[in-house]
Amino acid sequence: MKRPFQTTSKDKAFSPARKIIVSFLCVILVGTFFLMLPFSSKNEPLSFLTALFTATSATCVTGLTLIDPFLDLTVFGQVVLALLIECGGLGLLTFVSFFMFSINKKAGLHSLRLAQETTSSVDFKGTRQLLRTILATSVSVQSIGAVLLALRFYPKLGSYGVWVSIFTSVSAYCNAGFDLMGFEGRGSSLTNYNGDPIVIYTVMALILAGGLGFIVFQDIVNYRKTRRLLLHTRIVLAMSLGLIAFGFLSFFAVEYNNPETIGDMTFFEKINASLFQSVAARTAGFASVNLGGMHDLSKVIYIFLMFIGAGSGSTGGGIKMTTFAVVIATVISVIRGRSEATIFGRIVNKHTIYKATAIMVLAVMVVILCGAVILLSHPDLSGVDGLFEAVSAFATVGSTTGVTSIIGTFEKTVEIITMFIGRVGPISFVLATTMKRQTSKNQILPEGKIMVG
Repeated sequence: MKRPFQTTSKDKAFSPARKIIVSFLCVILVGTFFLMLPFSSKNEPLSFLTALFTATSATCVTGLTLIDPFLDLTVFGQVVLALLIECGGLGLLTFVSFFMFSINKKAGLHSLRLAQETTSSVDFKGTRQLLRTILATSVSVQSIGAVLLALRFYPKLGSYGVWVSIFTSVSAYCNAGFDLMGFEGRGSSLTNYNGDPIVIYTVMALILAGGLGFIVFQDIVNYRKTRRLLLHTRIVLAMSLGLIAFGFLSFFAVEYNNPETIGDMTFFEKINASLFQSVAARTAGFASVNLGGMHDLSKVIYIFLMFIGAGSGSTGGGIKMTTFAVVIATVISVIRGRSEATIFGRIVNKHTIYKATAIMVLAVMVVILCGAVILLSHPDLSGVDGLFEAVSAFATVGSTTGVTSIIGTFEKTVEIITMFIGRVGPISFVLATTMKRQTSKNQILPEGKIMVG
């Protein structure tokens, strides 16, 4: 007889992490099928690999693409792409969990665990409310963004401009980086809008809104009642401001006289472009300049920002700002000879430190492997460009210096796997694809001494 809340072998086989991974796989495969249909393409139907790469990039909200959505896809194909982005950004199981809770008010422990894992909620208690916040906030923010963008695109493109506005709003909020700006040139992205505050700042605001994380949104909304912010929220807000300022000042200073990026722009456009790229570097693949023309120093800074990424429980990728903050706090504590890592006067739980360290190490390993494959396949390619592409894929950013368009079948396959791991998370991927070894809880192991450093 099964005891209440007892974990069965079936539950272990289909853990929340595995269900999340399976849900992403299902969305990718369905999206691949629809993108391969003849009426999804304006020209020849997409090949399986191209459709799979595009569906993976959209579902993993990356933005790396082998096609131009405007020039190569019909409106039907563009709608499929937008739906993949939305499902990927918010998570298919977020929608499923929300409707499950709406229909069945009394959710079981397994359902709560699944919803908690899907939303990155801190505990069971706030999971139901967080689901409501996620959907309400997402619909509201994307709608406002679409209306603002329509002020620019409707007069230019007529009724199709409304769809361009909706697509751009969805893509920006979900930190996907796909765009329909191909009517101004293949791969032009937002390079023609550095002097347009409506477009550039609306997209920037959408990226930031999606990248902060839903827990942060909920915490800010509840601030009037609680009069305090979670440590998580304080870290995310502080890190966001710091990274944006660092990226902006670095890009502005290094690229100021570079004619291939912002050198020939007006001072106002240079400000806009530098600020936009600082924001977009943190997991949104939009570009307002030619990224391939950046100085190597700017590319290295861009790689750093991409690798850190957005907030936990957000539509963005990367190792996450809180993960980076925990690792840095741990390093500082070791340097100072302290036994505990602290952030804003709070001790960081050791389990959190272990998890953050594991994420960092696994992320570096995935990036190195992906980068090595790209560089070995293209020996003439710059090492910085190869690393840039690998980090962009893992961090689900979607920015590229032009490498995506020249990679072969094997490299595309590796990037597909890299994007997928980056979206579901390296630890979740490893746990879901390996069998856990059963050990006795009562077993006591001897302590081993290891020299490090």
